[in-house]
Amino acid sequence: MAPPSLITTISQLLLVTSILPTLFVAGYLCDREKGPSLTVETLTGTFTGLQNPEYPDVREFRNIPYAEPPVGKRRWKPPVPLPPSREHRYSRRFPASCPQYLTSKLSLWNSNITDFSINTGDQSPHAGEMAQTTAEDCLSLAIWTPRNATSQAKLPVGLFLPGGSFKGGGLDTPHHIPAGWVNRSQKHIMVTMNYRVHIMGFPNAAGLEDQNLGVLDQRMALEWVYSNIEAFGGDPDLITVWGHSAGGVSADLLSFAYPDNPLAAGFFLMSGTAMRVFSQGDNALQANFTYVAQELGCDYPDDPKAELECMQQVPVHQITNFIGHYGDDGKKPSLFFRPVADSKVIHKDYMDRAQKGLISKVPTLISDTSNEQSSLITYPIDDLLGGPDKTKIDKGTLDEFVCPACNSSNVRALNNITTYRYQYAGIFPNLTPFSWMGAYHGADLPMIFGSYNMTGGATEFQRQVADAMQDYVLAFLTDPENGIKNLGWLPSNTPAGGDGPMVRFSAGTEVIRSISSLDVDMACVGLGLYDSNPVR
Repeated sequence: MAPPSLITTISQLLLVTSILPTLFVAGYLCDREKGPSLTVETLTGTFTGLQNPEYPDVREFRNIPYAEPPVGKRRWKPPVPLPPSREHRYSRRFPASCPQYLTSKLSLWNSNITDFSINTGDQSPHAGEMAQTTAEDCLSLAIWTPRNATSQAKLPVGLFLPGGSFKGGGLDTPHHIPAGWVNRSQKHIMVTMNYRVHIMGFPNAAGLEDQNLGVLDQRMALEWVYSNIEAFGGDPDLITVWGHSAGGVSADLLSFAYPDNPLAAGFFLMSGTAMRVFSQGDNALQANFTYVAQELGCDYPDDPKAELECMQQVPVHQITNFIGHYGDDGKKPSLFFRPVADSKVIHKDYMDRAQKGLISKVPTLISDTSNEQSSLITYPIDDLLGGPDKTKIDKGTLDEFVCPACNSSNVRALNNITTYRYQYAGIFPNLTPFSWMGAYHGADLPMIFGSYNMTGGATEFQRQVADAMQDYVLAFLTDPENGIKNLGWLPSNTPAGGDGPMVRFSAGTEVIRSISSLDVDMACVGLGLYDSNPVR
């Protein structure tokens, strides 16, 4: 496995900073007293965390920067590795999420299931303004470990990439806090990260060479974790890159972008894969950035460099609020800022990439829920009790989630990659405000992270389902190739359209049931390998 670029950069910096080399050899990874500690030394600083207030057996570090702040002239530029440092930081507060707008348009997410969205402090989750808990200096991650983990523990690591339609999201999200699961297992480490989103992460500016900055942030965070996680008790050779929704798409993008150097022992794609068409970053999309620039006083249509430099000086809240108000007002054409095919980290044709073997050859876990689209419909809903059009929900669930998951499994079969699949079908009142929502998009997250009983009301069956899901995912993190198989869950490695093994969690009154993948994929067979819907 080739060393990550972060290690190379740090090695070069060591020569010019004259920091004692002995500080950064293997000894730096040991806790100061060779035992469990709330203070941990890394290549980029010393961090003091805290015991989780609710789970004393969990140690957490809530704010660890993994790159230089992307501000000023670094705005809209690839992330820059942090230099070696002995600075001491108290990592007791979560970092700001990356800049994002809180739409004034009501949805289930900002009205009924708000614990899946970032903390907004005392601001309304549908304020119609940039979130006050966000800032450009946001490239940080958080780490949860067992309280007694030492640098010799070699625990498996899950690196979680939050979703948010590439427009929002972040690590300071109630249902993304894995303390309950880490407390229960005492056998693994979880890391969650921020990355740039919307125009700040995917600008499509004519004056830039790199447009998919959010994905580059994700890779930089992975490199930092690979280089430093041993100090917290983790095994750098046992990292699973795990994302949900847009984060699942991102995890899959990373599996294709770095096929020979994934830095990952496994990938976990929850309700999101790369199996879709990505548009090119052409002039039509770049016109969105130029339009915003012109409206904010940076009118340089024939000088992309001047346009970019001018926009780097505009306050971030003005940029974010202008685009957000434009969308809330229903103006046309819509302003899109999302990942584009650049033939660097994102490619247009992933079937072609897979057929050429340009994919990371590591085990993969792929999942979806049985009613994904129900929480993504347009709000307000005419009849909350009766629910929306079931036909539209079923079509959206198939087109945007089930079929891409099926296709992602198929391309891994082409490359003899061990792949496991599950569907979550649970419906629990403390997580599901309306019964018609079913197992909606994201409903399985709190079950695995152990945050499902935040507001109380969990049933004994719900706890059994959550425990089972946590145990199976932990088995995958611990041994991506065989851990799940050793528990009786067989891989879904079958040819396209084949009848492969799969499991369903919370299947009626059963905690887990073995099913055929065709039970879920039948409608996708023969529909082709791509859909043209925008990524979420």
